[in-house]
Amino acid sequence: MVDTFHNFYRGKRVLVTGHTGFKGSWLSIWLHELGAEVIGLALEPTSEKDNYVLSGIGTMITDLRGDIRNGELLKEIFKTYQPDIVFHLAAQPLVRLSYEMPVETYETNVMGTLHVLEAIRATESVKVGVMITTDKCYENAEQLWGYRENEPMGGYDPYSSSKGCAEIAISSWRRSFFNPADYNMHGKAIASVRAGNVIGGGDWAKDRIIPDCIRALEADKTIDIRSPKSIRPWQHVLEPLGGYMLLAKKMWEAPTEYCEGWNFGPKLESVENVWGIAERVIKYYGKGELCDCSDPNSLHEAKLLMLDISKVYFRLGWQPRLDLEQTIQMTVEWYKRYNDEAVYDLCVEQINKYINE
Repeated sequence: MVDTFHNFYRGKRVLVTGHTGFKGSWLSIWLHELGAEVIGLALEPTSEKDNYVLSGIGTMITDLRGDIRNGELLKEIFKTYQPDIVFHLAAQPLVRLSYEMPVETYETNVMGTLHVLEAIRATESVKVGVMITTDKCYENAEQLWGYRENEPMGGYDPYSSSKGCAEIAISSWRRSFFNPADYNMHGKAIASVRAGNVIGGGDWAKDRIIPDCIRALEADKTIDIRSPKSIRPWQHVLEPLGGYMLLAKKMWEAPTEYCEGWNFGPKLESVENVWGIAERVIKYYGKGELCDCSDPNSLHEAKLLMLDISKVYFRLGWQPRLDLEQTIQMTVEWYKRYNDEAVYDLCVEQINKYINE
């Protein structure tokens, strides 16, 4: 694999929370290919078709089960495995599910995040912590321009507001216990990262447009579109993951310069409504029909949300590699091939393709 990080991750102990999830499995595969000693901590995967299961990445890394709401367990795992870098992805990630289990969503997304921060604080080996939240952490007025990192946190639904709370908590812990001005005392760099709507192979979560499309297509059913006019910034899963990994490297090398919040979003032309995304899925899959099943009485979900990525461009030198067509095409390709090919090799092939774009 082409290593754009110049051997930085080789031999480093990297702990990934939520590695059985969609983004976590892709990150674990990429880190493993770069020679990192990956320690994964997560709940059981939700489906036998998840990228984590089909890729077999769990057999190649230190594969642990645990709930991030258990702070003592986290501290024991950190003490045992002594990670150098932590990527915290474990979360309850679904808006509609957060209406059904709001308290559990908060317990996981807010208190779970604080337990991870406390485990980092108690473990001398950890030098860098990258805390993954979401673009939905912003107080969304559904404005036409993208949100910048210094704008207010908030959220209408329990999921979005829990992530806004997590961002406020991360900022508090960073200032209180990991202040860059006191780096010589604590020796840790902490940042938070926010991405747009992330898509890619191996995601089977409920109420997400790509998994909903693929399930319908595989069953030869019409694709029901719940919120056809909702506009989102769409990006392939490898885009933000590459950004997170670049940020962690820069934090390691200059630990007092990057301890803040960062947006990793697509280019403006990759902002599209849900109906347009589904139409592209059909085009690249080669079949399918759409049905507008919008319900005026449905649970509230924001109709418009965009990120401003000027800061990562100018400060980190990061920018998206894929346009919207490439993003959808690569995603659909994974779903067309996963039944007949070795999924780990397919993922590595797509990572290499992404790097070479």
